[in-house]
Amino acid sequence: MQIKNLMSEDLITIDKDQNLSDALKLLRKHNVSRLPVTNHKELVGIISERDIANKLGSSKYESMPASRLHISSVMVKDVFTVPQTMQLADVAKLMLDEGIGSVPVMCEDEMVGIVSKADFVTLAVGIAFDKITVKEIMSKDLTVVSPTERLVHARRLMIEAHVGRLPVVEDDKLVGMITSKDLMRAFIDFRKNVPEKHQKSQIKEVLVEDIMSSNPQYVSKEMSISEVSNIMIETGYNGLPVVEEGKVVGIITQTDILRLIEKLES
Repeated sequence: MQIKNLMSEDLITIDKDQNLSDALKLLRKHNVSRLPVTNHKELVGIISERDIANKLGSSKYESMPASRLHISSVMVKDVFTVPQTMQLADVAKLMLDEGIGSVPVMCEDEMVGIVSKADFVTLAVGIAFDKITVKEIMSKDLTVVSPTERLVHARRLMIEAHVGRLPVVEDDKLVGMITSKDLMRAFIDFRKNVPEKHQKSQIKEVLVEDIMSSNPQYVSKEMSISEVSNIMIETGYNGLPVVEEGKVVGIITQTDILRLIEKLES
């Protein structure tokens, strides 16, 4: 299958000279996690919730409001693109090899679509995926955080582990989830509600439990990939913790499903 048959043609873009507040409004309005960045309609970068969370949480920008940050200072400039005729398996391999969540799709020099891991997950629903269970592809190498740890520590863990979500665990029990989206929103709300002169000291007092999602959805090792994919499609979640007898034993993400599809398509 060529990638043009899977990509989304509904392109929501932002200009590099707009500010971060504009990006936040677009992300929220269209319920997307990343935006291609253009300059006079030419693709020049891409910006994601994870990029924003990382930038807003850094010491260099910790007290700068989103309205003063231009997209060009936050976006990733080295963008991988693919031709619309590229085979699905080849696009999946590129995304896995480069650790990227989406790629703009081009026809000659024009961007005609974008494909993300979420698009690939829609392929993992059906008979072939009914026979494959979570335990066969889930990630067992877990990075977790406790509810009483600081938000800045959770951000650092996500950056070091190259992940966009962390299970929140207390006494070996799953008590919450924290994602790049949660971090992004927390840093923005913090800037709005705390006077600038107090931000540097008070940001260190914000704890994971202050912003995490409680009672998170989870799956079992025996569930099929088809069932999990349906949950991801319905909820928009990028990853789900795997729980056995009350304990977190792994996590299954869009990346794990993408890896499976790439393997089956090759």
